[in-house]
Amino acid sequence: MNGSHKISVRQLAVQYRAVQALRDINFVIHPGRVVGIIGPNGAGKSTLLQAMLGLVPANHGTVLLGDQPLADQLARVAYVPQRSQIDWTYPATVWDVVMLGRVRKTGWFRRFSTTSRHLAAAALDRVGMSAYRHRPIGQLSGGQQQRVFLARSLAQEADIYCFDEPFVGIDQKTQDVIFQIFHELAAAGKVVVVINHDLGESITHFDDLILLNTELIASGPREQVLSTENLYRAYGGKVVFHAGEAA
Repeated sequence: MNGSHKISVRQLAVQYRAVQALRDINFVIHPGRVVGIIGPNGAGKSTLLQAMLGLVPANHGTVLLGDQPLADQLARVAYVPQRSQIDWTYPATVWDVVMLGRVRKTGWFRRFSTTSRHLAAAALDRVGMSAYRHRPIGQLSGGQQQRVFLARSLAQEADIYCFDEPFVGIDQKTQDVIFQIFHELAAAGKVVVVINHDLGESITHFDDLILLNTELIASGPREQVLSTENLYRAYGGKVVFHAGEAA
């Protein structure tokens, strides 16, 4: 396990005008683990991930990858936002989208190498979407679209993979495929960070959790974070079901 891949978040705070979105957040994310960010609606989950990547400004705190700011090392990061933030009417094919994962390594307006094309093809095959490579992205189902964006992130050959609610509006088969790839990435020593809105059975796929509600409630191994006390503090007793003790 490469210590230089460890992400350390220290005293992170984000404020939008008079609203405190995040307050004094501290945790460490280790490579080789599938890490879920959970919490109620409005808890600051997306804000946290975007602040870690420097996509929204933090009022205070640091986010380090190794001993350097993570925002200065975004070439090592693959980030997939929520599907609602993507323009699905843009006239791009599945192949176009996946090849975008190679632009940073290739450079804009330069021809893609044979290696890049092989990597993109392998990524599409890995998510089971090779047969759709010429299909416009807007004509796909939600699950298919999410697979394509996962393939784009795989084509980047990143060290850190960040996904904002990838399981919203997708089918069970796609969820299984995505979790399988997440675990393969973790087994290869990558950092995998996933915002997850669901406390059902899918929660058992995460190794570690970051439980958030403006402030950090708990972080660490799944079984420790999903205690009754922690869930009550985060959700105010509104949790009907969770699978914290499942293997």
